[in-house]
Amino acid sequence: MKIVIPDDYQDCVRTLDAFAKLEGQDVTIHNDTVTDLDALVERFRGAEALVLIRERTPITAELLARLPNLKVISQTGGGAAHVDMDACRRHGITVMAGTGSPHAAAELTWGLVMAAMRHIPQEFANLKAGRWQRTLGTGLKGRTLGIFGYGKIGKLIARYGQAFDMKVLVWGREGTRARAAEDGIEVATSQEELFERSDVLSLHLRLNADTRGIVTADHLARMKPTALLVNTSRAPLVEAGALEAALRAGRPGQAAVDVFDVEPVTHHPLLELPSFLATPHLGYVEKDSYELYFGDAFDNLLTFAAGRPVTNLAE
Repeated sequence: MKIVIPDDYQDCVRTLDAFAKLEGQDVTIHNDTVTDLDALVERFRGAEALVLIRERTPITAELLARLPNLKVISQTGGGAAHVDMDACRRHGITVMAGTGSPHAAAELTWGLVMAAMRHIPQEFANLKAGRWQRTLGTGLKGRTLGIFGYGKIGKLIARYGQAFDMKVLVWGREGTRARAAEDGIEVATSQEELFERSDVLSLHLRLNADTRGIVTADHLARMKPTALLVNTSRAPLVEAGALEAALRAGRPGQAAVDVFDVEPVTHHPLLELPSFLATPHLGYVEKDSYELYFGDAFDNLLTFAAGRPVTNLAE
């Protein structure tokens, strides 16, 4: 089977143990992202199968119409919101999804919290430049950790916060609030209260029509000037332009993110702000997670290629 894997930025897929599953297959791997339709068609020309790394390349109806040989898409992770499922059905393309793990993303989130609150990147830069102890960090003990969304990752973040003796406060949909209450965690009375009380506020929501732009300029303006906003979920959860304006206005005092509206990023106005800390969407980019994601994706693909019943269909 002719298989194409796009967007392997670190050129690491071929180093995974799971890659041995594709022995004997015709595999092409690309290590960068292209967005031009003609360029994508050229890269995917002749492909019978695509293995996608999360949502790095959207699969549109226009693209699918020009890939007559494509039979199957195997997605790493459980979501396929970046794939035009209606177009796939029209063209008879099977789309399969796998499983994921919340641990790598949660650990990266907490790393950002610690780095921002204790100014670790700034102090490392200072130390390399011969400057000694130029900032005063903020501890976590006794402060309020706000969690917007209490799914698998949100639950882990709550546990991390409790381990650091933080007060945990949750807000989200009715089911979110019920789960948090069952776990003995305080539930905010409103989204506004969550933003007003949090010293560290971490977003853990899925991006959909209901959550796009759910964090508005008004919500950010309610945050303390000493507070930190953390977003390792999806950038469009925050109203377009609102985070930059809020940081320039000083509420919240800091932001730490792992996600951007358009990726990969080479230039962005937020990167110019001293109150902004960012990583290049590393939440799931971790060895154990990749072995899980790609192991599932390759197993699904081989099941399809062997003509066996496919059960892990994407929705």
